[in-house]
Amino acid sequence: MDQIKIGKFIASCRKEQGMTQAVLAEKLGISDRAVSKWENGKSMPDSGLMLELCGLLKINVNELLSGEKIMSELYDRKVEENLLAMEKEIEEKNRQMLRMEYLISFPAVIAGLFMCIVSAFVEMPVWVRIALIAIALVMIFAVAFIAVGIEQKAGYYECRHCRHRYVPTYRSVNFAMHIGRTRFMKCPACGRRSWQKKVLTKEATEEKNPPTTKINA
Repeated sequence: MDQIKIGKFIASCRKEQGMTQAVLAEKLGISDRAVSKWENGKSMPDSGLMLELCGLLKINVNELLSGEKIMSELYDRKVEENLLAMEKEIEEKNRQMLRMEYLISFPAVIAGLFMCIVSAFVEMPVWVRIALIAIALVMIFAVAFIAVGIEQKAGYYECRHCRHRYVPTYRSVNFAMHIGRTRFMKCPACGRRSWQKKVLTKEATEEKNPPTTKINA
């Protein structure tokens, strides 16, 4: 999606309704700086604000995401284009989160192992040795906690039996046996356990399988 185009469209619609940035921000319960960022193309309105924003600007969500008023004969095509664009953005954000998981976990694990090796083979007071090992273990466990949280939120897990894609709870991800990002878990749709692989998109064979759901922790 073209954030610059969408920002200019928001500004144009706001002016058509005779509102300043401050007035629009007040009606939405946000800062006028946030509205300014939208209109300058630096950020997008949060999904939770889109319906209210569109109501105030007298447009629909599809027009907001297109950055222009849409003729009725082009509406269906624009809906499809906007849905595809949003899916691509979500997929890219999930991919970035999973990259972040590696960037956080690998250096921390290597540093922790290095500290354990140093404490085992280098002569030092006992209290220093214990402190090094304790710091290393705390660091590794803390990073593991964060990494699992990132993996749980980024993307979906796909059941091998029914192909249902869903976001499991942190607890089920944390306590599941795993090989890399493939985890042995129970599917909330079919109730069967299987080795479920991590996927980035929500798409599945919807006509044959139940719709994708998100399990609240």
